[in-house]
Amino acid sequence: MAGIHGDINGDTMPNWQLFKRGTTPPATTVRGKAGSEALELALLRGVQQGQHRDFEALYRLYHPRLQRFVLHLTRHADLVDEVLDDTMLVVWQRATSFDGSSKVSTWVFGIAYRKALKALSRLDLPQEDPEEDQQADPAPGPELRLGQSQQLRHLLAALGELSADHRAVIELCYFHDMSHAEIAQVVACPPETVKTRMFYARRRLRTLLAELWDEPAVE
Repeated sequence: MAGIHGDINGDTMPNWQLFKRGTTPPATTVRGKAGSEALELALLRGVQQGQHRDFEALYRLYHPRLQRFVLHLTRHADLVDEVLDDTMLVVWQRATSFDGSSKVSTWVFGIAYRKALKALSRLDLPQEDPEEDQQADPAPGPELRLGQSQQLRHLLAALGELSADHRAVIELCYFHDMSHAEIAQVVACPPETVKTRMFYARRRLRTLLAELWDEPAVE
């Protein structure tokens, strides 16, 4: 591999440094979630045919979403660009492997999730206890108070105390509006495991948010 700006296996890679700065995608009328999904699928079909313009548009659509996801997941700003570029490199190289069995977003976020965990593993950070995910999820989630900036800061601080796997399910559910089934596809685990991770993540968030607000945690 000659790098993201050169030839890769004989194919010319788009120079995404030229369009990752926030330029506007091609003029396309998109209304609602269904319209956005249709646009993403159409762009990916173009990428499968080697269309650089479609790849560039797809990159611009996903850049802010992946940037937020990777930053919240890794908690290391210096890893974000590396993980994001590695993710989109896979999208370019393996676009033809997308078989339509999931949403484009589920496929792309799954790649980003694996790349982020790989980057984190190089930092030799402590991992969560895998036995925690063996319990059922009997409780509803905490109220995530996002109405004011102070509340948002508290929430982000609390999220930073979670393990990477637990941050991922919270981030995908609440910030990217994914269902448990979609999250399971992204993180490559059974839906029941997603539910248990949500349970432990929510329970931990209750405690952390209560401490930040100087309130007793409700179990």
